[in-house]
Amino acid sequence: MRLLFALAFFIASSLATQRRYDGYQVYQVKAKDRVSFDVLVKLYNERSDVYDFWTEPRNIDFTTDVMVPPAFKKTFVDLLNAFNMEYHIKIDDVQHEIELSRRDIAPPLAPKKALQRSPGTPRYSLDWTSYSDLPAIYEFVNEIAATYPNLVTVTSTGQSYLGNDMPILKISTGGSGKNAIFAEGGIHAREWISPAFVTWLIRELVENYAAHPQYVDNIDWYIMPVLNPDGYTYTFSPTGDRLWRKNRAPNSGVCVGTDLNRNFDYYWNTGGSTSIECGETYHGGAAFSQVEARNVRDAMLSVANQTKVYFSFHSYGQYWLTPWGYTSALPDDYQDLYDLAQSAVDKLTAVEGTPYTIGTSTNLLGLASGCSDDWAKGGAGIKYSYTVEMRDTGKFGFQLPANQILANNLEVWEGVKVVAEAVMLM
Repeated sequence: MRLLFALAFFIASSLATQRRYDGYQVYQVKAKDRVSFDVLVKLYNERSDVYDFWTEPRNIDFTTDVMVPPAFKKTFVDLLNAFNMEYHIKIDDVQHEIELSRRDIAPPLAPKKALQRSPGTPRYSLDWTSYSDLPAIYEFVNEIAATYPNLVTVTSTGQSYLGNDMPILKISTGGSGKNAIFAEGGIHAREWISPAFVTWLIRELVENYAAHPQYVDNIDWYIMPVLNPDGYTYTFSPTGDRLWRKNRAPNSGVCVGTDLNRNFDYYWNTGGSTSIECGETYHGGAAFSQVEARNVRDAMLSVANQTKVYFSFHSYGQYWLTPWGYTSALPDDYQDLYDLAQSAVDKLTAVEGTPYTIGTSTNLLGLASGCSDDWAKGGAGIKYSYTVEMRDTGKFGFQLPANQILANNLEVWEGVKVVAEAVMLM
């Protein structure tokens, strides 16, 4: 099918400009004891409208990255000193890093007539040497489906709040009774490397089918490239915000957006999210209150009986995470999840030596309820549910340079292949 892309129109004056982060800094903080750690957690839970926690407070053995507005620097530093926390400035000028990262954006698609393409020789709108906006991603989806109709079927899971389509691609050689993998990206708008990997995964499975046919002959793949199209578009918009995380649906007050990865109905709102509408981890007024989360839910449930693995691709931190996020308790089958993750990470790390840490979301990153991976396992019944936090560890954070896209994708693909090989034997 031909996807329709609805442009998101925002109410803005002719003088509106993109949100800037002049004077903002990112601090790396480490609590020294339980008391100081609890202070960080309190800030995370109660002042997320002021302090943007790029990584959640985990425990006293881990550091936390926090973006601080210039007006709150002294207050923040005084608090750190009062509780004797270790800290240093990780990014001195956030706006400078944003300006650098904008050099990595692909030019917008120019209007063009439909091109005649023969199978095997497509000219895609993406090349994975730069970051592409939503129209380019959807054009790529159209292109690859038109070029390989024997392998790719595209359907719509519905529309976002602002009317952007939410496509899902089925990659399959046909037949019935196959195990499946469900993969998605872009649930957090500012994590540009996520759609960049997921679209590359689509291309690798389809265009390079002949190099590894077993991954498609024996597995059905269901892939959603951008779960948060409105937010993603907003990060590219001249009147938007490069570091926007949530969707773009209005709340009851003055603030916009719900964290879609806190809106799923599995132990929703039981910790690790906020009721503050302006907060980065606002969980919404109810579980599945957001249409984007409902669209993903319905798509997963429609294929859950054949799906053995769920992947949610994020950044950053270099973690291969398992449920649970809502509790520190381990799933009954945690050893199975861990062993497969370890095999995948071993292959991933062997490519360039990039280290990944394996464990449950709560025990590595901190409590977070209402997340998609918890719901995939606990709600949809998909045994192997993983969140993969890709490059890097915070030097660039959400602004991973485009010259690392292919390196990131190649190593993560090695891990995904290990999981796919396991799925063929399940």
